[in-house]
Amino acid sequence: MYNFTGNLDFVKFFQKVEEAGLHGILRIGPYACAEWNYGGFPVWLHNIPEIKFRTDNEIFKIENEYGNVMGPYGEAGKSYVQWCAQMAVAQNIGVPWIMCQQRDAPSSVVFIASSSSLLSLLYRATDHLYFRNLNQPKWGHLKNLHAALKLGEKILTNSTVKTTKYSDGWVELTTYTSNIDGERLCFLSNTKMDDLDVDLQQDGKYFVPAWSVSILQDCNKETYNTAKVNVQTSLIVKKLHENDTPLKLSWEWAPEPTKAPLHGQGGFKATQLLEQKAATYDGSDYLRYMTSVDNKGTASKNVTLRVKYSGQFLHAFVNGKEIGSQHGYTFTFEKPALLKPGTNIISLLSATVGLQNYGEFFDEGPEGIAGGPVELIDSSKTTTDLSSNEWSYKVGLNGEGGRFYDPTSGRAKWLSGDLRVGRAMTWYKTTFQAPSGTEPVVVDLQGMGKGHAWVNGNSLGRFWPILTADPNGCDGKCDYRGQYKEDKCRSNCGNPTQRWYHVPRSFLNNGSNTLILFEEIGGNPSDVSFQITATETICGNAYEGTTLELSCNGGRRIISDIQFASFGDPQGSSCGSFQRGSVEASRSLSAVEKACIGKESCSINVSKTTFGVEDSFGVDNNRLAVQAVCT
Repeated sequence: MYNFTGNLDFVKFFQKVEEAGLHGILRIGPYACAEWNYGGFPVWLHNIPEIKFRTDNEIFKIENEYGNVMGPYGEAGKSYVQWCAQMAVAQNIGVPWIMCQQRDAPSSVVFIASSSSLLSLLYRATDHLYFRNLNQPKWGHLKNLHAALKLGEKILTNSTVKTTKYSDGWVELTTYTSNIDGERLCFLSNTKMDDLDVDLQQDGKYFVPAWSVSILQDCNKETYNTAKVNVQTSLIVKKLHENDTPLKLSWEWAPEPTKAPLHGQGGFKATQLLEQKAATYDGSDYLRYMTSVDNKGTASKNVTLRVKYSGQFLHAFVNGKEIGSQHGYTFTFEKPALLKPGTNIISLLSATVGLQNYGEFFDEGPEGIAGGPVELIDSSKTTTDLSSNEWSYKVGLNGEGGRFYDPTSGRAKWLSGDLRVGRAMTWYKTTFQAPSGTEPVVVDLQGMGKGHAWVNGNSLGRFWPILTADPNGCDGKCDYRGQYKEDKCRSNCGNPTQRWYHVPRSFLNNGSNTLILFEEIGGNPSDVSFQITATETICGNAYEGTTLELSCNGGRRIISDIQFASFGDPQGSSCGSFQRGSVEASRSLSAVEKACIGKESCSINVSKTTFGVEDSFGVDNNRLAVQAVCT
């Protein structure tokens, strides 16, 4: 049964796309990748015998982004791609079918999204449809790219292509000539680490920054360059809305009921250590493995518990007491434990933080304890393998089953007064008023460890702010030139990988709202708060001959002050770094103030006329730098 209600109504979504005059790409599941858990596959499908994903499997076939992983599947992979294309085209639905990451795509489908460098991406008009990040300057710069490519749409889709090299091969001019009317569109690329001046004779002279591409309309007018960012940068802050009063949230808490699982009481049993997906069907992140061990002596016994683990987070308990935890993939957990005389209960809680979604044979990757072994090693180095013991299993948390995350469930016994912090396996609840205004809302989970968050019963997702990024590698410098590497232009070293979580305003009520947190490893909710994200400072660079657009990005904010404006050769490239250069138009500030003050957004034609200067004014590449305040 399909659910197309609420925000899952994709039919309504595509109707809105059509109303806006846009095109949309529908990625048909269940395999959509797109960073979906398990690639969008339901785990129950994986658990059916003989089902094989991402290959020529007679029972089940569906695909996306296959070329990068096809090789290990051999001939079955090649025949699979052919089947996918033939099946799709046979539907006769009247729209183009796309294969991305598929260099040998059959001729009946359109191939997009493959490149060896970022430069070659710009030679294909379809590639940048992935990017829709509203953060500036990325959004504005890509918007201008789309506009430049749109101007050459008819040429790019029906043309003859020729490439000519200049400057000892560092510069390439790729010319698209229309097969219909002879109109041209050119891409001028500089792969050198230095800026270059390029003379195209009758088509003019061009300044091409290092490691950049220019798009030339009619091959004689620059409409875009990847390194010339003629759009604003927005400095977005997270803060309390001006109309709101700072208030500390008042918390209640409830322990996760663990008595039964810590005493070995599960939902089903097996005499083997099950792979986690096979046991949970992805019904929960959590699976508890429980077994008993007899210590036949009359004294307590020191042992080491050793578990071979496949991922992702393991908690180990002996007789109800946690002896340790560890996270990662494919590691061996070893911790000392004390066995009392008689029967001892070993309880192992395995937690995932999502399932692998991409790669060859990704579906076969084990999770949980997955066969083990689980062993006890005594002081004489004698090893007892518990893998074939009778194991009891419990899928999920009792709080999940009791819907503790739903403020209307009434199943949790919430406690107030003495707030327990730093306590693992604990639920927290608070009420709050929605922040004023219309700006996006975030919840700051500073102080929390690892767990899950809900607002009014709606999941915000997992959180893990105690996990921090590598403290090394942030040198404060960022040079866009050269091939991209994982450690290039790093920022926020040593900070939590995520601290703020978006709360859609559609989740919020006008009156009281409820935030519920499940804390797995121990945290303190005292510093949790709700904030808005607002654009307070905007700044921009734009070269002569372009238009600089400035906006406070909604939220009923307007441009209230121009802190800096200079047309000529201003120095600096980012907010807070601008300084006047050797030449400056005297009307720089007044012209920008006239165009922008009191408005939510404004456009400035960057030209000598706008700033009242003669044609001989300035330098070869005059530019405008502006920094403004939104309130």
